[in-house]
Amino acid sequence: MYEENQRKRRLVILFVLLLFLLFLVFRNFQWGKQRSVAGIREPIQTEASGVEQMVISGYDITLNYHYAYDIEGLVVSTNNYYGSSPEDKLSPRDIGLAWGKVAELNVQVGFHWQPTDRGLKNKVDSQEKLALVGSVSDVLKQYSNNHLVALDDSTRKAIQRIKVGDHIRVQGYLVYIDGHSPSKKDFYWYSSTSRDDVGGTACEIILVKSIEWLD
Repeated sequence: MYEENQRKRRLVILFVLLLFLLFLVFRNFQWGKQRSVAGIREPIQTEASGVEQMVISGYDITLNYHYAYDIEGLVVSTNNYYGSSPEDKLSPRDIGLAWGKVAELNVQVGFHWQPTDRGLKNKVDSQEKLALVGSVSDVLKQYSNNHLVALDDSTRKAIQRIKVGDHIRVQGYLVYIDGHSPSKKDFYWYSSTSRDDVGGTACEIILVKSIEWLD
């Protein structure tokens, strides 16, 4: 009886470990396929004002609009977050978007997109191929990592539908987020609002109002 119980216990432990390994493998699996899309314009931002409020992770959250934001792009990466931090609860998914020559020559150049913790990097196989787009600076100005925030279930579901290779248009607001709690340290998370910021190092926090799938 003892040996039988031990065997069952080992099987249960093995099953749990397998589930955990599968979770690690698939948590940020890049659904979709890399492709190229020509003619994608640069993002558009215009001054705006407004406030949204919500409660999440024990914080009273205020989302302050700073700019209306309209970005069309080729999805080159996705990254999911499952933690309990305010950032993960507010924005459980990042997407990398490319436009201009980077989107047009994404496959030809052979960009290798690598999501990082709330960031995005890329590599190329050769400098000769990179030269098709231009300099490293040119590349960095034609893609961004985007933290997507939603206030309703339908928008959250739409965000989860986004996959690599999609050509989409996202409209919403670049926001500054302030969080206050009587029992926790204050929380601040501010979007990049400069069009001179580059690549996946300075990220946009977008309060999403609509997502449109293009070609």
